[in-house]
Amino acid sequence: MPKRDPELTARNKIINGLSQEIKDLLPEVLNATGFDSVFSLNGKIGGKFAQFIDIQNEVITSPDHFISLWLQGYKEDLQSRGSYAQNSNLYETYKLLQKHSVFKDYLFLFLKRVYLRNFDALSKKRPTIENAEIYIGQNNANYGILVTPRFVSGDFWENDKSEIRHFKKQYWSIGHILKTGFIIPNKNDRITFRDIPDYLNFFVNVIVRNSGSKYEMEIAELYRKHVLTHSKPENIPLLIPEYRYEGIDVIHKYRLDFTIIEPNDLNKIGFELSPWSTHGYLKGTKKMTQKAINEKASGNFENEMRKHKSYFKKHGIFTLIYTDEDLKDTSKIFEDMKLYLEPKTSSNQLKIHIFDDFFTNDVTK
Repeated sequence: MPKRDPELTARNKIINGLSQEIKDLLPEVLNATGFDSVFSLNGKIGGKFAQFIDIQNEVITSPDHFISLWLQGYKEDLQSRGSYAQNSNLYETYKLLQKHSVFKDYLFLFLKRVYLRNFDALSKKRPTIENAEIYIGQNNANYGILVTPRFVSGDFWENDKSEIRHFKKQYWSIGHILKTGFIIPNKNDRITFRDIPDYLNFFVNVIVRNSGSKYEMEIAELYRKHVLTHSKPENIPLLIPEYRYEGIDVIHKYRLDFTIIEPNDLNKIGFELSPWSTHGYLKGTKKMTQKAINEKASGNFENEMRKHKSYFKKHGIFTLIYTDEDLKDTSKIFEDMKLYLEPKTSSNQLKIHIFDDFFTNDVTK
């Protein structure tokens, strides 16, 4: 039997407590407001979240944050109606909230419960549509990682956009790849995995091995060990090999050796292994002048820097570059990677002022 999630258990306990508080307040609220049933009451304050809050893009970090956004959206909706605001049902409910503190208390409890019931979907940052699919690998062995993949009209893969925010796994994590697998571009086929060891075996012995780099293989093995010994392996970010700069395009300029996308903030960090033998060594210099050698070396350097600048400008990927001295001990490189292999939280500033403003001033005037 799988272990209970202590966070989910604690959340459900709070939700049950809120439900009881709401039930206890209900008779007094109905009497004060004149609503004839709980259904008509909740109909005035429920079901309007998408109207008042940009649910698709907001990352809502707490019940208070959710309430403040709801109040702000309610206020802006009323103000947008101009001189017609006071003739609306929205305004009638608004005045009842200002008049009866018990109704305000009920509203806050109700919204807190809504937030906690939808915590997973509301609290995490979601990738934009264009960033919800990535492609990796060599030209003839490339794979796609999508969030909510579906094959369309026998032609191509795309994300089910409406379901991206409901994706229950952490984005770009081990749990993500176990859920979706790899899609095969332009073919209605996927590579799926039975469990974590099955995925890691494919990661090490198929994808990374295909690069031919002993340094990448060493790091891949360190990653495999790290995941298999972690207390929450499904939450570990993917160590993404051969991230393709131009996506699915067959002809593309660059690939990064490894990339990590932090699941909470969706920051991208690239890791480039640059041994002199493949990134700096100059062939055929015996008949070249020193000036020509310098020009060729300069051209190679400029090309390498152009690659990393392009990644940063287009994809916002900051890249760490490791040269021969670093590559003597790849375990130290992996220690750098481990800094990004644990999810980090982010917070949004709450509009605290909206609490007092909403209930003391007429926002339509």
